[in-house]
Amino acid sequence: MTEDPILIRAYRASDLPELRRITIESFGSVALEQMLEHKYGIWNGRDWKARKSDHIDDDVNACPEGCLVAERDGEILGYITIRMDRLNAKGRIPNLAVVEAARGLGLGRRMIQQAIDLMRAEGMQIAQIETMASNAIGQHLYPSCGFEEVGRQVHYAMKL
Repeated sequence: MTEDPILIRAYRASDLPELRRITIESFGSVALEQMLEHKYGIWNGRDWKARKSDHIDDDVNACPEGCLVAERDGEILGYITIRMDRLNAKGRIPNLAVVEAARGLGLGRRMIQQAIDLMRAEGMQIAQIETMASNAIGQHLYPSCGFEEVGRQVHYAMKL
């Protein structure tokens, strides 16, 4: 018996709880939200996991057509989100996650390619993705998909 192929499909609202779970599982030490919590502790009664998974809610609310979900045999293995600035013809990939059991299958690369294809079809002229310096996977994957480093950003924070 052969394994079902991995399908990359459009987001459905029923996917959201699983995307939130995958976000928490996948980002961990490379999430800015966790770095903030490590430095300042929990604030407002919400930990880094709640804040980081809220980003997915924001992504799908802002651009539901820009969320692609990878699944095999009904199991969600990963997702990618896109935000499209139509006025400036710039697409941005704010979040990409693959469950640990599906890493190494080229799934992140496939989702990035489909996201780029979608951005092109929507008239975007620039595609942007960013990663934390601590994300070795992203530091390797994104350039191998054709992205070029154009600048670095430093995040500053302070407790109020």
